[in-house]
Amino acid sequence: MKNILLLYLLGFIQVYSQDQQIDSLNVQKLEEVLVSSVRVNEDIPMAFTNVSKDQIEERNLGQDLPILLNFLPNVVTTSDAGAGIGYTAIRIRGINAQSTNVTINGIPYNDAESLGTFWVDLPDFSSSVENLQVQRGIGTSVNGSSAFGASINILTDKISKDPFFESNNTFGSYNTFKNTLRFSTGLINEVFEFSGRLSKIDSDGYIDRSTSDLKSYFLQFSYKKENTLIKFLNFGGHEITYHAWNGIDGETLQNDRRFNPSGLYTDLNGVQQFHEDELDNYKQDHFQLHWSEIINNNFTSNLGLNLTNGKGYYEQYNENGNEDFITRKWLDNQFIVVNYSLKYSKNKHNIILGSTYSEYDGDHFGETIWSQNSGDIEFTDLFYSGNGLKKDFSNFIKSVFQISSRLSMYTDFQLRKINYNTDGSTSNIPELKLDKKYSFFNPKFGLNFKLNKKNRLYFSAAKAFREPTRSDYENNFNIKPEELIDFELGWSLNSNTIILNTNLYYMNYENQLVLTGALDDVGSPIRENSGKSYRAGIEIESAFKVSEKINLAGNVSFSENKNLDYVSRFDGELMNLGDTDISYSPSFISSLAINYSPNSKLDLSLLNKHVGEQFMSNNGSSFSKLDSYSVTDLNFRYTFDELYLFDELSINLLINNLFSAEYVSNGYYYTYDDTWTDENMITTIEGTGYYPQATRNFLFGIGIKF
Repeated sequence: MKNILLLYLLGFIQVYSQDQQIDSLNVQKLEEVLVSSVRVNEDIPMAFTNVSKDQIEERNLGQDLPILLNFLPNVVTTSDAGAGIGYTAIRIRGINAQSTNVTINGIPYNDAESLGTFWVDLPDFSSSVENLQVQRGIGTSVNGSSAFGASINILTDKISKDPFFESNNTFGSYNTFKNTLRFSTGLINEVFEFSGRLSKIDSDGYIDRSTSDLKSYFLQFSYKKENTLIKFLNFGGHEITYHAWNGIDGETLQNDRRFNPSGLYTDLNGVQQFHEDELDNYKQDHFQLHWSEIINNNFTSNLGLNLTNGKGYYEQYNENGNEDFITRKWLDNQFIVVNYSLKYSKNKHNIILGSTYSEYDGDHFGETIWSQNSGDIEFTDLFYSGNGLKKDFSNFIKSVFQISSRLSMYTDFQLRKINYNTDGSTSNIPELKLDKKYSFFNPKFGLNFKLNKKNRLYFSAAKAFREPTRSDYENNFNIKPEELIDFELGWSLNSNTIILNTNLYYMNYENQLVLTGALDDVGSPIRENSGKSYRAGIEIESAFKVSEKINLAGNVSFSENKNLDYVSRFDGELMNLGDTDISYSPSFISSLAINYSPNSKLDLSLLNKHVGEQFMSNNGSSFSKLDSYSVTDLNFRYTFDELYLFDELSINLLINNLFSAEYVSNGYYYTYDDTWTDENMITTIEGTGYYPQATRNFLFGIGIKF
């Protein structure tokens, strides 16, 4: 690790030490250097959406970042607690969150072992986001695991030239409270800046006892001089949430949709109780160092270093016959990352070289902290203990070559090498011993044609591979990496009154890791290889300026998502079910926003989201179908400026689910074989669980800036 870091530093110093004439460029360009290696623009043939800080602030009242992205194209979001605070998830193009690559300032955020993204570990992180970009499909080469449905690239707060202090406070339904303090010293001597944020969020949740106790912080020290930007960031969070991932069955959904079975047990008197500490308790801290440099008119570079420490457990009450016991399942991990990129630009020709090395070391262990009728169990004994060590090294070279004034060619070649080793036991496997080595080559190619100043056409073809996760191996030692070839064809129109982006895609998979619908013993979704499969569709995104005061924005996605010749065991027989729908992949998704701004102080928006029906299984069973739903939100924001006591005061009212629709955005599906009813027959029994989302609820915020 030290040798690799030394090579990066030597290479950087060698380039920087060249005696070049340096132009004076502003700090904004230096800020963008942090994410330029993983982002695209209109010169690159990809489907993407940019989201600004202002757009985030319009709805940022405490809900997690996925919920704030709910109205982007081909997006479905869900919340375990029902109201967008606590554990939340996002699916893009119907693909599970484990296939969405997330980076923060170019540093991978996905958990290296599970490939999941746990937004709850960074509460109120949206308040420290400067802007972000969502790419759909394979997209451009990114740092960390490959994007198999989308990537979300986040840039945190830029340097503030002027000092400020602001307080943002929210209260709302389900005893929801959010308090956020942000500050900046502004540029001191035009060189230094120190800024930060402290946040506290509490909510009872829509689902019974789905409480969230969330704390987070964000600190940034910046040095900026001429063409040099150095940033040191320390941010993190501590989440304590009551379990809400068990869901409820169909009968309970009809009779008591807010019921939460988590923590339910029967005491010695035969009375049903709920364990008070059926909690998830996890703390995560990030340390990042970035050095961005504009070397001359043609070269820019960025070096990024990261250390992430995470530790926590989830507690669970267990009943097993006459024996009751309480367990804690722990995760204690460390994640180290080194990024380096060098960009060359001249006459609209661009070349980016990039490398990433990461090392993840995670301990998994479980302890029993209380038991009843436990015999000889010693509380000091761990009932499982294991380790996972993952090393990931990737290099890429990207280029945009201007063939003519209108036509440009994009190429992107990435090589990833992965070593993954595990030992020890898990909560359900006596020994999990893996020694996996992968070498993936991910090429991408595309053409971008500008018809005129308003219109462009693009085409791209890309191939990518992606490794299984730790839990994939726990459920199936023979699981295989997935492979994807992605074709994208798009047309964009950008004029003074209308913006229109149309994108056709065809994603051809080999051994796609699709969700089975079932959950494992810690609530994580179980995946399996589905053989051959595909996703094909069209995405249309538009914005229309009706007048100076009114504008419309919306998107719609039509898709077909199929497993080919899907084989499944049912009633004791292995059956070829033909072509079936891929789980959790609605064929129709749409969003519509009507925005009214009579002046610079008032914004009023009415937003509608519709998600078509989807299946929680891959076998086409009607029993696993989730009904379509439509939800409308109302957002009101008014800003007072140049007040006597404050520089700015804003009020924000968000009414979620205005018409109080009762809907379910997520669930699970499982089967088991009944061999007891009839010894001569195997009957497959199907079961489902559902995560109801909140009916009409509100959040009201007051922001003050000095």
